[in-house]
Amino acid sequence: MRAVVLHEFGPAANLRYETVPDPVPGPGQVRVAVRAAGVHQIETAMRQGLDIGPPLPELPAIFGGEVAGVVDAVGPDVDESWIGTGVTTRRGTPGGYAELAVADVASLHRIPAGLGYEAAVTMVVTGTTAIGLLDIAKLTPDDVVLVTSAAGGIGRLVVQYAHRLGATIVGAAGGPAKTVAVRELGADVAVDYNMADWTDTVRDALGGRGVTVVLDGVEGDKGRAAFGLLAEGGRYLTIGAASREEFRPDDRELKARGVGFTDALDLLLRGQDSAVDEARALAEAADGNLVPAFQTFPLSRAAEAHAALKARTTTGKVVLVPETR
Repeated sequence: MRAVVLHEFGPAANLRYETVPDPVPGPGQVRVAVRAAGVHQIETAMRQGLDIGPPLPELPAIFGGEVAGVVDAVGPDVDESWIGTGVTTRRGTPGGYAELAVADVASLHRIPAGLGYEAAVTMVVTGTTAIGLLDIAKLTPDDVVLVTSAAGGIGRLVVQYAHRLGATIVGAAGGPAKTVAVRELGADVAVDYNMADWTDTVRDALGGRGVTVVLDGVEGDKGRAAFGLLAEGGRYLTIGAASREEFRPDDRELKARGVGFTDALDLLLRGQDSAVDEARALAEAADGNLVPAFQTFPLSRAAEAHAALKARTTTGKVVLVPETR
């Protein structure tokens, strides 16, 4: 099969498109002919050899556990009725950056009718994370919600959910194209946070109403600025760190302003029932309640996809699509 292999940690160009042996499913496993593979922001850091949480893989390595496709073979003890079934999983091995991947049958979800492979692979991780974070946030129709990185994979789903709930939404993203996209998703205010005066724009647009909840997917300086927009008694939740720069509010300021702080992403990763939320996420997308956004790249251009993701020029989830099979 063809796959994207990393032989040496370093720049995106180190991702090589080459021929490797087909994987063989073992006991309790199936093999999936990959139709779509998700690319995660954290993989761009791991590719560089940065030790930021997950253990670095032994090289050579094939990244990408997020897989959607069709079962084409089963292990010796797995029911053959799985063959031909459209499935998705977040635990594909050796990795989804390939034409074939192996996964434990227990990790599979059947793709609901009407949901494409790209949408399914977007929802199995990004959608699952968004749903878990929203469970923690407990938004209400009365909230004024500021979402940073609102044009990203998670941010877009959060904006859609808050719009359907009836909350007032401020979506902050980088660049005119992304702010247009955020407005189309239902944000009442869409602002370019690359502009120096973006927080003034938010204050003017809200006309005296304060932000009650910040869902911050950026952190760093933009997270700090978003925190400054919170009204007294508001809540600040981290849902990602696209800037790779941490921001944590000062305890004294939190107390003085009566503001609550939750590292929602960390809380989610420590306590989420993934299998249940994966099914919920897929069902929400199949029902049309949440519409995932994705940008596809051919598998052979995985290096380009990594470079674009790191530069934050993509919109929505980055998905690799094999040229064959």
